Amino acid sequence: MRAMGTPTDELWRELTRLGIRPGDEVVVPSYGTPEAAEAVLLAGARPVFVDIDAETFCIDPAAVAEAITPRTAAVVAVHTFGHPADMAGLTALGQRHGVQIVGYGAQPDPAGEILRRQANAAYLDGKLRGVITPGVRQGVEHTYQQYVVRVPGNGRPDRDAFARTLRSRGVVCHVPVQTPAHRTARFRRDLWLAETERAADECLALPVDPAMSRRELQRVVSACNALGGLLQSAA
Repeated sequence: MRAMGTPTDELWRELTRLGIRPGDEVVVPSYGTPEAAEAVLLAGARPVFVDIDAETFCIDPAAVAEAITPRTAAVVAVHTFGHPADMAGLTALGQRHGVQIVGYGAQPDPAGEILRRQANAAYLDGKLRGVITPGVRQGVEHTYQQYVVRVPGNGRPDRDAFARTLRSRGVVCHVPVQTPAHRTARFRRDLWLAETERAADECLALPVDPAMSRRELQRVVSACNALGGLLQSAA
């Protein structure tokens, strides 16, 4: 039995309220949580997967524009890792095509926790070398629900080796998206989404918890910078 009150159910109810029905198409990002695509299925519609913006990891409005058909009823704009999707650009696109835009994934965290995460993220931004720190689009606020970097090198093998070594040095980290939704058995599509594939191969989430001390942040920096320098030399 499906638990009620989950984020998937909340989005499903919103899609239903907007009149999404069987036969409709709803555009969703493949990178990130599969909850958006699950909610579309619950509404009886078909999820259409598109690529992400390389800097923000959010759904790419240009990719959305290319995916719109006469059957497109809505776009789910997922705010990925705490970075807001381009709601202004997507809303303008939706108005031109008569398509609903639904924001999803923003968490109402306490302001103090957000400020602390932002301070920790700013520290890491200024100290990390050899990894690509998160991009933030001008004029928006990133809440850093996850602090996601890219590990340069040879894609997934180097990223996974980097993660294993960090863990061996006491740094808790994880791969934020192991498999994009369009490559899972549940939603399999014969698509090549270049930025989605690249993000799945390169990205790693580093700790940025509000309770972290400066010493813990320094440990993250020291471990990453030592490994990042080696990777850069080998590239």
